[in-house]
Amino acid sequence: RAKEIKTKLGTLLQKPDSTIDLIIPYPEKPEKPAKAQKPSPEEALQWRDSLEKLLQNTYGLASFSSFLRSEFSEENVEFWVACEDYKKTKSPAKMVEKAKKIYEEFIQTEAPKEVNIDHFTKAMTMKNLVEPSVSSFDMAQKRIFALMEKDSLPRFVRSEFYQELIK
Repeated sequence: RAKEIKTKLGTLLQKPDSTIDLIIPYPEKPEKPAKAQKPSPEEALQWRDSLEKLLQNTYGLASFSSFLRSEFSEENVEFWVACEDYKKTKSPAKMVEKAKKIYEEFIQTEAPKEVNIDHFTKAMTMKNLVEPSVSSFDMAQKRIFALMEKDSLPRFVRSEFYQELIK
């Protein structure tokens, strides 16, 4: 099981194939991620108590995403990452474009990767999208972060893959 997870993680951490880059046009030049370096057991141990530290670490984010994918529950972390990317957007036109995409993919009812947020949060997010700003998804992102912290993180910490990291 651990080998299976390591293989999946290894696949995730590989650079994209240049032929795929030609097939899938990127709306803007993606930032090259720093080579994800396996954390020390001490560093990985900190993730137990801090989802924030886990998500800020390239290897931690990839590991957590891979774990959630294995449970068929990766929409929350994907939404969180999409919101982080959205907040870095400078161009108002691109912001509108990204906001629409995030809404359609994660927020709207029956969205392909619909995240589990309450009606009030969904309504406030929709209201915020009338005039998209850097903070349009803040409330929804905070709710999803809290959900991952309370639910997904404890499951990840109990997983075999995480247990291997802290040895």
